[in-house]
Amino acid sequence: MAGLRAGVSLLEQAGCTVVYVDGSFVTTKEPPGDFDVVWDPAGVDPHGLDPVFWQPQFVRAPRAEQKRRFHGEFLPSYAVGSGGIPIVEFFQRRREGGYKGVVLVRLGGAA
Repeated sequence: MAGLRAGVSLLEQAGCTVVYVDGSFVTTKEPPGDFDVVWDPAGVDPHGLDPVFWQPQFVRAPRAEQKRRFHGEFLPSYAVGSGGIPIVEFFQRRREGGYKGVVLVRLGGAA
């Protein structure tokens, strides 16, 4: 939870107003193994955001740095998942087929 809060706080300080949370963190798994966050770059000050968030989306090293610092991963909403599917939609698909929910969080009092 501390890593999720720390990462989301850095995004919010840079102007991010919307994140989507996924991963075992939003399941009944005890204890959860990780979390995945998709963040919306609209309104984000690129100079005010920690560079770890701007790394190429599917390169191992930057994701490893995110996992080391936050115990989870943060991807911008323009990222794509397997098969070229927009990442927010990809997060809503179950591996075995069908759909699942993700948690949308509005930051900074966004309406």
